[in-house]
Amino acid sequence: MKYLSILFLSLLLLSSCAVIRPGEVGIKQKLGKFTGNIQTEGTILYNPITSKVVKESTQTKNIKLFLSLPSKEGLSVNSEISILHRLEGEKIASVLKNLGKDYESVITSVFRSAASDVCAKFYAKDMHSGKRADIEREILDKMKINLEKQAEGIQLIAVLMKQIQLPRGLASSVERKLQAEQDAMRMEFVLTQEKLEAERKIINAKGERDAQIIISEGLTEGIIRIKAIEAFKELSKSNNAKIIITDGKTPLLVNENQKENTSKKKKDK
Repeated sequence: MKYLSILFLSLLLLSSCAVIRPGEVGIKQKLGKFTGNIQTEGTILYNPITSKVVKESTQTKNIKLFLSLPSKEGLSVNSEISILHRLEGEKIASVLKNLGKDYESVITSVFRSAASDVCAKFYAKDMHSGKRADIEREILDKMKINLEKQAEGIQLIAVLMKQIQLPRGLASSVERKLQAEQDAMRMEFVLTQEKLEAERKIINAKGERDAQIIISEGLTEGIIRIKAIEAFKELSKSNNAKIIITDGKTPLLVNENQKENTSKKKKDK
């Protein structure tokens, strides 16, 4: 009998104790009403006959949806949607009172309404371009306004539109447009390179011209005479027979072919 009493007390104690794990909050519900403070990590003692402990996660959750969104031109764009959200632990009682434990269905309904209003202002191609971030931000802002009317305590973190599927004809049109833009950018790059190359050649030609001008301006009679003397010295070192015609200032070298032509002209005379 003693052991049965101990066993009964142990079972009663275990059934009247709730453990709150990290990432959770708990609150007592006595006779249908929420009472007491919000309990974070630890244990809560309660009377299992009249009360129970409701536990909810405060970690970030992801609601995944696959929807067909309307566009400004009346087309339907299929997309995978992720709604990131979390509960604010200190306001869990408000969420459970107003929305119940199935509060995620309310978030989904609010999203459908907000997404329809926002996406109807954008073209289908905008959902596939850089404007997608603007669409996501507008949907999130509208959801926050609508959800605050329902209850406080749900924090909306982000709305993400993934795997956008445009109508087949529009998708082909967008791909052709993107290809045309890439071709235009490539041609612009080629033209820029050609222009830079032409400018380089002009600069190079101007440099050579200026160099020739400087050299020609620097060729005085004294420099020419010095160069002539150096040329005579180099010729004197050669063992080959040469005819040099000079006025004493500059040499003129006559090669063998010129010698033969000169000899023929003398004979003809």
